Formats: sequence, C-alpha cells, structure tokens
Amino acid sequence: MAAPWITIKDMPQHVEEEVSIRGWMYNKRSSGKIHFLQIRDGSGFVQAVMVKKEVSPEEFEAAKKLWMEASVEITGTVRSDDRAPSGVELTVSNIKVNHNPTDEYPIGKKDHGVDFLLDNRHLWLRSQRQRAIMTIRERIVWSWRQFLHDRDFLLVDSPIITGAIGEGASGLFELDYFDQKAYLAQTGQLYAEAAAAAYGKVYCFGPTFRAEKSKTRRHLTEFWMLEPEVAYYDHKDNMDLQEALVSYTVEQVLEHCKEELALLERELSPLKSVLEGPFYRISYRDAVKKLNELGSSIKFGDDLGAEDETILTQQYDRPIFVECYPKGAKAFYMKENPDDKETVLCADLLAPEGYGEIIGGSQREDDLDKLTARMESDGLDMDSYGWYLDLRRYGTFVHSGFGIGLERTIAWICGLHHIREVIPWPRTIYRLNP
Repeated sequence: MAAPWITIKDMPQHVEEEVSIRGWMYNKRSSGKIHFLQIRDGSGFVQAVMVKKEVSPEEFEAAKKLWMEASVEITGTVRSDDRAPSGVELTVSNIKVNHNPTDEYPIGKKDHGVDFLLDNRHLWLRSQRQRAIMTIRERIVWSWRQFLHDRDFLLVDSPIITGAIGEGASGLFELDYFDQKAYLAQTGQLYAEAAAAAYGKVYCFGPTFRAEKSKTRRHLTEFWMLEPEVAYYDHKDNMDLQEALVSYTVEQVLEHCKEELALLERELSPLKSVLEGPFYRISYRDAVKKLNELGSSIKFGDDLGAEDETILTQQYDRPIFVECYPKGAKAFYMKENPDDKETVLCADLLAPEGYGEIIGGSQREDDLDKLTARMESDGLDMDSYGWYLDLRRYGTFVHSGFGIGLERTIAWICGLHHIREVIPWPRTIYRLNP
C-alpha cells in the first residue's frame, strides 16, 4: 500500500508513520553518507534526512545532484525532533525527482539588491520570508471579512472601471471606454454609499488605482482597500468602528501568526500596546500646533505629509486619530463640521512607530445643496454624478465610512520598511513586470 500524501504542516500529526510529501528543495547539505534536504511544499518547511545505506545507490546519487528548487516526491518516516522548527523531520526511504533544473537558481544565499529581487519576484515569493509576509496578509484579509461578517455587514463589490472621480483628478488612470471617457477606480466608496442606502451596513474590498508619480516607501499605483459604509453612523460611530477593526486585526495576527512574526524579527511589544487601551484622538488644529512645537513648518490648510505623520506618531504608543481637517485639504463628499465650518467631519488613523496613515474616513455630506455647491466649486462634471446625487434626493440620511489600505496595514504589523514587499506583484511608477 502506497504511503499517503500529506502536507508538511500536517506532519506533526503523523509521527512514526510512513508518509509521502511533494514539494521543492530550497537547500541541501551533505556529509559523505548523509544528505540533509530542506524541503518546502507551500504549507511549510521540513528537513528530509537521506542515509546512504537506507536507500538505493541510484536514489542517493540522484539526490547528490539536485539543484535548488528541484521538484521532488519523498517518502519516509516522520520522526520527532525538538531541534527542528516544525518539531519533526523525515527519514527518507524513497525519493522521486520530478524535475531537476539544469541552471543554477538565480536567487542564491548571498545578499541581493531590491531591484534584482523585484525583477525576480516570481521566484522571490518562494522564500521563507515572503511566505511569512503573505501568510500574515491572508490572515489580515480573513480577519477583516470575519469582523464585518460577524457584525452583519453585506459585501457589495464595486466596479473597477468607473465614470466618476472619487478622490481628485490628479491621481487618475484614464481609459478610452468605447466612445466614453472612463477611469480605473480610485475608491469604491461612492458605490458603497449607494449600497448602504439599500442594505444599511455594507463593505467593498478590492484593488484601487492611483496615478500619483510618487516614489515613497508608502505608495503603490495599485493596492487593495477595504471600504465599509454604514447608514446612520456619525463621525464618532465611524471612528469607534475603525478602532474595533484595527484592534481585532492585531489581536488575530498575534494569535495566529507567531511563527511568521518571529521569522520577520518583529518586535511584539508595540503591537501588544495597541490592545492596551483606546486610541488617541487629536484635532487637526492641535496636531498642527504640536508639529510646529516639534520643528515642523506645517501650517493650517496643509495636508499632513509623510514626514509630519512620522513625527506625530512617534509621540504615541498606540494609533492616533487626527480629526477634522480643513475643507480644502479633503474630498468633496465630506460633511461640513457644524462646530467649525472651516473643517470637515473626517479623521485619518495613523499607525504608531512612524508608519503613518492606514485609514481615511469621514461622515458624508448628506445635504444635497451643500454637496452640489462643493462639487461645482471643485469643477466636477455634474452629469457623471447624477446617480450619486440621487442618494440625497431620495431618502437622504446620516452615513459614514472609511477606507483602510491593506498593504500599509501589513507593512505596519510586520514592521517592514517598504510597502512593495507586502503585495505579491507590486506596481510602482517604474515597475510593470513581472
């Protein structure tokens, strides 16, 4: 009877059993009569020990000639090994080589430059480090969906091709859409607002596009964003929801991704501090004052730049909401602040440790006349927004929402310097391949 095929992650449940694994060799060392084969299969990594006298001469010789990333099927007995990261190793009784590369694997053990690794992104994804990052990415996505599902939110997908500008004309990818002008979506928010009027609590989640020619470590031209929208939530309700989501996300990663965080050498105390109390809240006016005291030249009316966000977040041990920005610094759809008409009811959530903005949210302008006036002053094509204005014509209501950037959230939680490492296929102004 053939040994059952199992995944590496399930091997601890099969100690002293004969099993078969299928995967790729990512490292190898030999000491005369023993080969130590490091195998990965997508679920995990394990060492397979091949002793010369316990296999055929042909198999031992074949293993000796294996290159990195050779694809193999290995049969053997699972043994407990407290020294191994997985707690087990495999004593080999049989090996079948599916494919042995004829060329040396491009990504070796030496250090490589970032550009080289990104040119070989299709191969770089195979490394332990990249697997750890992608595992945390998947956990964050799962946590977001679970959080919203448990609170009765309905997923309503928004279009990627749109005729309406969501975040300003300067960052648009324009398309020729048959005989019309169209754009790659900057946000799904406007459509989420329509869905909130139908279903109350909704969210969309998908890729978004910004054509800003930015080279900073926080920017991609294509990234993923989660955008909840809630009927009858005001500005404060909106921030409370954001805080609960971020706290839940950090909690889930700390619980389920211990090995991955350890491999990334992520210091855990800053993440644990997120769970120790409410997030800080500061008005934009007070933030400008504080930044001026700390040496920034920012003045009222300016949006916070990356450097300002870094300075500000370094003063706090938990995320911080910066509330009520000036009208001119924010999008047309934000609700005018009744207590300070120069500002709007919005907030950016800044992650600690200098990571800056991960969420932008606001209460939406529900007054048709005020919204129309703002859109006209911004020079928007009103014909493209007729459907959006209908939301204020037919049963207008208080509502709020936000967008949380997946890649910025991952970079913060993983403690990574650059956002390009947290998405499988990064798109920047200079990178379209692979």
